[in-house]
Amino acid sequence: MDSSAAKAVPLIGEEELLAESALHSSISADLYSLQGLDVLYEDRTATLWSYMNPGDRPSFTPAMLDDFETWQRLISAEFGPDKVPLRYLVLGSRAPDVFCYGGDLELFQRLIRERDRAGLVQYGHRCCAILDRNVRTLDIPMLTVGLVQGAALGGGFEALLSFDYIIAERQSTFGLPEIMFGLFPGMGAHAFLSRKLGSAMADRIIVSNETFTAEQMYDLGLVHALAEPGDGVNAVRDFIKKSDRRHAGLVGSRRAIKQVWKLELAELNRITELWADTALELREQDLRVMSRLVSAQERVAERIAAA
Repeated sequence: MDSSAAKAVPLIGEEELLAESALHSSISADLYSLQGLDVLYEDRTATLWSYMNPGDRPSFTPAMLDDFETWQRLISAEFGPDKVPLRYLVLGSRAPDVFCYGGDLELFQRLIRERDRAGLVQYGHRCCAILDRNVRTLDIPMLTVGLVQGAALGGGFEALLSFDYIIAERQSTFGLPEIMFGLFPGMGAHAFLSRKLGSAMADRIIVSNETFTAEQMYDLGLVHALAEPGDGVNAVRDFIKKSDRRHAGLVGSRRAIKQVWKLELAELNRITELWADTALELREQDLRVMSRLVSAQERVAERIAAA
């Protein structure tokens, strides 16, 4: 990779990350040129740090899904045994106080009003495929880590559930607000939470419309480590340091757990199709509630743009 491409890679921002990380020339410059993801490879720990960096709303827009699909494709092609070493894959967010607000509610409203079931299903299937590949760690013997430094709502929370480990700063919040406008989370929450916590607790979280603290998620076992505000990157680095000697055992243990889960992409897709059918039953008053959430997301996007 040439020096200009390396300079184009924005550093993660936390001074603790090694600015002088060696970027392998065999890694495609395309990985460092994604519009919605900032990526840095740290040679010493074989860690790929990736931060969502949305240009507008901090949610899974079609453009962000495009970037995640490209990100996964390039990682699969260029990292792993006999390629560039990769032991840890970390995903965080640059959006201030937000990990991700989840699904593209503005798109959902339009598709619902147009009665476009195929469009809703296509969006959901794309999300499920990304989560399925993440659960399988892209068939690379690595550990995946979600770094949360703000609000993880809806699909943002669902996406985190596909990671091997979640590390959250104490001010972070988690929730599934879909029930407030007559819908339910359709891209993984039922499948993951039922396997991790049991169906009764999963249902309680999904239909409660409650916002949970990082401490509550830790007590439930969904968050694996807590960090003080602003110290999330250090907590991830500490996790990597403590995990390195037992990396093979941790990778094997996570694979064993997933064997027990017996979670297949087809199951995720079927739930998404139920979600699409339910979305088409929403009333105008439900869509107005969704509109208020879209407006709130847009205000956050304006704050991000002004920062």
